[in-house]
Amino acid sequence: MLPRLLIALPLALLGVALAHYAAPLPLSAVAPPRAQFGLPFAGPPGPDTWLLGQGYGNTTGAYRQRRSTYGNLQGIHAGLDFSAPCGTPVRAIGDGVVAEVDGPHGSPPHNLVINHAGNLSSLYGHLRVRSPLRVGQQVKRGQVVGESGDSQGTCVSAPHLHLELRDRSHQRFFNPLPYIAADWNTLALAGSFGRGYQYDLTQPRKWQSPDSQPPALRGGPLLNEFSNPWPPAPGGAR
Repeated sequence: MLPRLLIALPLALLGVALAHYAAPLPLSAVAPPRAQFGLPFAGPPGPDTWLLGQGYGNTTGAYRQRRSTYGNLQGIHAGLDFSAPCGTPVRAIGDGVVAEVDGPHGSPPHNLVINHAGNLSSLYGHLRVRSPLRVGQQVKRGQVVGESGDSQGTCVSAPHLHLELRDRSHQRFFNPLPYIAADWNTLALAGSFGRGYQYDLTQPRKWQSPDSQPPALRGGPLLNEFSNPWPPAPGGAR
């Protein structure tokens, strides 16, 4: 059934669809973090501009959805959420080439993928409108590539930008912090959706800081199937 379905897809979509099933690139082929990227917004954070919301990794919100929303990402929030008013200009975090506009990698209603040097890709999700950029177009770091929106397309349910850093196969997901030059200590205090990190009380210090969060592999086993979690999920374990 699957091969017949793939044959029926337009060729223009076939390559994108296969990206979900591509083999992950070897880590040796992916550029290591050296603060080579910038932030996706201009200007300083603040209540009228943008704030760091949910962090990357084993957040409490992701833990509670580790078998559903985040089940294919080893149970973690595989990106950074930046809260920002709808319509805030979103900027490319680095030089690159547009790989997808409204591709199949989630984060509705609109998203954008830019390929960078070192086999890295950045995904900008929950954009308010379709990006005006074209696939194959070169972009420069800091160039406006879209507008922030929200996941519901209404601009009333926690408007934010979801930013991910992946390998080009879209199978590996990396903690963006060591890749992005920013004052993360200050940003961690600047704002939050109130989602800290989930504790495993058998190892209470594991994954409790923004820079210690693990990478994820699409389809890999859950990283956070904790035997003694804190805080407990409302209604009991899920």
